[in-house]
Amino acid sequence: MESWEAAYIAGIIDGEGTITLTRMHEKEHRRPCITIASTDKELLIYLQVITEGTINNKKNYNPERHKDSYTLSIKNKETVLSLLNHVTPYLRVDKKRNRAIWILKHYELVTPRNGKYTKVLLEKKIAFENSFFEI
Repeated sequence: MESWEAAYIAGIIDGEGTITLTRMHEKEHRRPCITIASTDKELLIYLQVITEGTINNKKNYNPERHKDSYTLSIKNKETVLSLLNHVTPYLRVDKKRNRAIWILKHYELVTPRNGKYTKVLLEKKIAFENSFFEI
């Protein structure tokens, strides 16, 4: 990814995006996720090509007053971490930049590759998630 492209995507995340931890399934631990909401589907398609995310349509309950809206979700761990590595230097919103830094610094340290947690690692994982949401 070119630096200008990373800066552009960072601006979109700053304005319309979210950096968070989410659950894919009810009983699993949270994983990093980037979402971007927009009424401009062309923009989201452009970002989808770069990030391999998924675009979902949002239900428009009042089409006479509102435009159709879409959300790009990026949930693949490697893709999210790679994207955060590229865009973090360009993020200007403190909360989003701090969340990105927190994920990059700590997520891999508290997440075993095999998904099996020892008691100590589980405590660290829960502390990581709690600290993340305090940002």
